Amino acid sequence: MTFEGVPRFESAIFEGGARFGSAIFEGGARFESANFKGSVWFGSATFKGSARFVSTSFEDSAWFELATFEDKAWFVSASFEGSAWFAAASFKGVAGFGLATFKSIAGFVSATFEGMAGFGGATFKGMAQFESTTFEDMARFVSATFEGMAGFGGATFKGSAQFESTTFESDARFTLASFETVLNLGPLVCAGLVALSGAVFGGPVILAFAARRLECRRTRWSSTAELRLRHTTVDFAHAVFEYPLTLAAELDPFVLSDGQQLSEDSVFGVSDAAVRITSLRGVDAAHLVLADVDLADCLFTGTVHLDQIRLEGGCSFAAVPSRTHGRAGRFVRFTRRRALAEEHYWRASRPSAAPGWNEAVPGAGHVGPAQLAPVYRALRKAFEDNKNEPGAADFYYGEMEMRRHDRTGTTHAERGLLHGYWLLSGYGLRASRALGWLAAAVLVTLLLLMGFGLPDHDPKQKATGTVPSGGGRVTFEIDKDDPRNPTGARFTGDRFEKALNVTLNSVVFRSADQNLTTAGTYIEMTSRLTEPVLLALAILAVRNRVKR
Repeated sequence: MTFEGVPRFESAIFEGGARFGSAIFEGGARFESANFKGSVWFGSATFKGSARFVSTSFEDSAWFELATFEDKAWFVSASFEGSAWFAAASFKGVAGFGLATFKSIAGFVSATFEGMAGFGGATFKGMAQFESTTFEDMARFVSATFEGMAGFGGATFKGSAQFESTTFESDARFTLASFETVLNLGPLVCAGLVALSGAVFGGPVILAFAARRLECRRTRWSSTAELRLRHTTVDFAHAVFEYPLTLAAELDPFVLSDGQQLSEDSVFGVSDAAVRITSLRGVDAAHLVLADVDLADCLFTGTVHLDQIRLEGGCSFAAVPSRTHGRAGRFVRFTRRRALAEEHYWRASRPSAAPGWNEAVPGAGHVGPAQLAPVYRALRKAFEDNKNEPGAADFYYGEMEMRRHDRTGTTHAERGLLHGYWLLSGYGLRASRALGWLAAAVLVTLLLLMGFGLPDHDPKQKATGTVPSGGGRVTFEIDKDDPRNPTGARFTGDRFEKALNVTLNSVVFRSADQNLTTAGTYIEMTSRLTEPVLLALAILAVRNRVKR
């Protein structure tokens, strides 16, 4: 069927089905305000001139599969109440679907848009299928609304992809999509998942999403990139980038190009706008910058160059359980510190685990102290390189904890030393613990000196000598009695004062010049060895918490 001129069907009503399959419209076609009450078939049709379907109503299925539009194709304000099929259609000129309404499936699978594709303000109430679609020029979805799932898997965007103020009420899937020159993607709102797994970004890009979830597994960035997110849980496992990439939480609502704020209340209400990262496994973090994100559930094992990651702003980690928990009839005290999610999972899996450790999530894998110690070490170095040594202290503590519990890479003797270091001062980071042991050592020394170390009486000096009968030089020998062990009252005020003087001098390696019994001499020697060490550990712990 060939139409030589420009057939005009303005405001026409097609009661039954209409078939224009393989038709050739030499001068284009005008179907403005037409009403197709039955299904309509334009499969393999060719429009050599402008095809105008402005404000056209399709009450049943509309088939445009394999259709060719050699000039402009206008579907502005068209209404598709049934399925709209444009699979493998070719649009060589501008394709205008602005303000169109698709109440059922909108199928543009493998379609090709050589000119600008305009879907601004369009409404997709059913599934929108743009899989393997090629946009060689601008793809404009500004202010469009997708109420069903939007599929752009394998699509190719050779020009700019404009999704500003677009709303996805379900998932938006861009899996394996290719963005060759896109500069900005968003800001947009998605109530479900934005899937970018396997997608490729060929140029510099800024992604601005307010989405429930963002999946970037094996996503590739070939240039600099910035991800500005709100309300989002991000899976960044095995993402690939060789240039600086910043992933940051946007504290305030996004601002559109017209100066207005992006409306997200209908999707998120007043919920927390925090951004949470669940995995960085397989990522080369040498060029990665994270700002103001929640890393409490993040999996780090397998991350490459983790020591070079940059953490800016208020990045938060998981915390150990609260201070005391019952276990097997006794209490275990935990000092507050930042910890990795994987440490939570490992401790929760142990038979003797105390309550409060988080159970492993599906897909977390099985890691232990041998794998976690290098992760803590890398994060500690990252904080230290950023001149935040107090912030690195918790990761040093975590590293030492993993070494202490590692039964494969740490020898028995080394674990014993680490256990003592932990017990005495929390690896040189818990001043209160070292001071507590110091106070206990001072008290024990004090009691031992009062009970056994101080003599009953201070020995008195004696001078003995012989006076020659005819006069001459007299020689005297000065001596004093050996200190006698106490036999009477031992815990008196006078003895307490003397014992305290000896003990406090021992803390700072000084001798009190106090006469002591043999037992007291050994008590003082032990005190002068242990108590200064405990004092030094307390000072070290304070320094590690405040140094810059």
